[in-house]
Order: sequence, then structure tokens, then C-alpha cells
Amino acid sequence: MFSLSKRSDVEPFHAMDVLAEATRRRQAGHPVISMAVGQPSHPAPQAALEAARAALGHGRIGYTDALGTLALRQALSAHYKARHGLSIDPKRIAITTGSSAGFNLAFLTLFDAGDSVAIARPGYPAYRNILAALGLDVVEVPVTEETQFTLTPESLEAAQAATGKRLKGVLLASPANPTGTVTGRAALKALADYCADRSIAFISDEIYHGLTFVGEETSALELTDEAIVINSFSKYYCMTGWRIGWMVLPERLVRPIERVAQSLYISAPELSQIAAEAALSAGAELDVYRESYGRNRDFLMCRLPEIGFRIASPMDGAFYAYVDVSRFTNDSMVFAQKMLAEINVAATPGLDFDPVEGHRAMRFSYAGSNAEIEEATERMTAWLK
Repeated sequence: MFSLSKRSDVEPFHAMDVLAEATRRRQAGHPVISMAVGQPSHPAPQAALEAARAALGHGRIGYTDALGTLALRQALSAHYKARHGLSIDPKRIAITTGSSAGFNLAFLTLFDAGDSVAIARPGYPAYRNILAALGLDVVEVPVTEETQFTLTPESLEAAQAATGKRLKGVLLASPANPTGTVTGRAALKALADYCADRSIAFISDEIYHGLTFVGEETSALELTDEAIVINSFSKYYCMTGWRIGWMVLPERLVRPIERVAQSLYISAPELSQIAAEAALSAGAELDVYRESYGRNRDFLMCRLPEIGFRIASPMDGAFYAYVDVSRFTNDSMVFAQKMLAEINVAATPGLDFDPVEGHRAMRFSYAGSNAEIEEATERMTAWLK
């Protein structure tokens, strides 16, 4: 039975703390179900595994060009042609060590210390943390039902008026983490045009592409050649541990990005690049996994409100439910800690995503198996009664 908790001096409990504690409990024999991390429960596609095994058999895995193998960059160019009808020169594509390296490279290349960059609130906490670590000024712009849970030119104008800061960059994710928001073509174009008119760098995080359930999945590349697009093989392609992603860049940024990448990373792992190239052909297998997430989504959209968790934002894409837990607590960190300790269900406190309002919210990942999601919900139902 969960008892209402008040904000206290309990040690702060963040997303990676949830993951670490869930791992410790699992190793100690507890029946932990994790809905805390955006990690697919499915393995990498068979084609990727077979390509990696074959490469290991040859025994020659080494450095590649800093921007990645030509074969993978050409394969990604073909991917954009097939999926979006776009002709993207492979020379504009940079292979990165996961999307995290892409953000580092973009921020270091585009901005100087002290520059102001807008992100959505709630939003992925690594954006805020990386920007701050690099000495950049983070402008968190609230996204609400009024803004359709996405950044808009009007909300950016309001944020600049309120802070007195002139933006040098805007970062938008669609589908978004944690809200699940899919920013439609018209709204994305309005944002891209706004940035272009004001010489604001526009970074589009598209790592959840392939996982849209409602709405238009539009790449910023369909609207402008000036967007910096960051993507990854971690989510739709189920390759989190392979640490492989990519960027699509305006031609003028290719060489600056390459020079920074050479110094920081040398290159992304060649084995992962080989596997990623093969994964691009595995759409039929991956869409079966996507259907599994869709079943989890449909189940949680009905079940979570029934047990007292109001859905706080659209579940249109990615694989997250962002919910209001204020019926039970006003401290999402304590709530997450107690839920893991008492019923072995891990979820992420909302304060990770929203330092202002997140004490009343939680994020549940539904990237696990259908059986796990149903079992976790039954445990929560009994616990919350």
C-alpha cells in the first residue's frame, strides 16, 4: 500500500539512479520490471547481428574516417530517398557514437559559451545537462496543451521577451521524450521558418522516427537544408548498446563537424557501423516490434487513467507515457524510489524532465514486452489501492 509522501530531505533519485538500483535489485534476485529507461526489449535485427558476426570472423576492425564509412553513409542516403523522397548527398551525413555524440558535436560547433539555446520543458534532461556543461545558457520553454505540447514561434517569442535573451539555437524532438508529442508538418515548418528568418540554428532530434502512432512523421530535411538533424539506431532499430547514430548537416557545417569529431572521437566503432548498415534493410522485422509497442500504448492509454494516473500529454509517438501522479504524491522522486523498493517496478521521476512542474509527474516507458507491461500495471494497481 502506497502512502502519500511529502517533499522531504530524501536523497534525490534520478533516472540513472533508478536504472542502477533496478539493476542491483535484479542481481539480488528481485523480480524487477523496468519501465524507467527507453530501451527496447527486443534484440538488434538479425541482419545486423549476422553482419557483425561476419565482420568479427574477418578479424579486422579498426578506425574509419571520422565521418564514418562511405558504405553506411550511402545506405543512409538511400534510406532518406526511400522514406522521405529526399536526395541527401552522403557527404552531408556524419556517423556518430550514438546521438549523444551528435549533440556534443552540434553544440560545440554551432555555439559559443554563453549563447542561449531553447529546449522544451518537459524535455530530455541530457539536452539541459550537456548544454550547461558546455557553458551554454539553457532557455527552457514550457510546452502545454495550449502549444500542442511542442515549441512554437509564439512560445519562443514569449520566452525571449520574458528572459531578455536572444536565442542562438532551438532544439526540438519529434516524436518527443517524455511527452510523446509528434510535431506535424505545418508546425515544424513554422518553427524552421522562424529560425531561418532570425539566423537561429535549428536542431531536429529525430531519434524516435519509425515510432509514430498518430500524426505526421516529418523530417526537418523535407522543409529546409539548413536544419541539423540528429538520429540514432538505438530506438526503432533496437541497438542501444551499439552506440551508433548519425547527423545530417548543411554542407557548410560538414568540415567543422568533422574536425571536432576527429579530435573527440576519432570515429564511431566500425563494428557498429557494419551492423547499422545491415539494420537499415530490416524494416519488416522492426515493424513487428513496433506493433508490440503499439499494443502496449493502447493498453496503457486505457489502464493508467483507471488506476489514477492522468495522461499528461499525447502518446502519439516514441514509447512513453507521461502522467500526472498528483493524486498520490507531490514528490515524484520519492514516489519512484518507493515503487521500486516495494513492488519492484521502476519508472522515471518527472523532475528529470521538468525541474519546475515535474514533481507531480512520472514517465513510464512501454518499450518492454506486453507481458511485462501488464504485470507492472497489475502490481501498481494493488499497491495504489
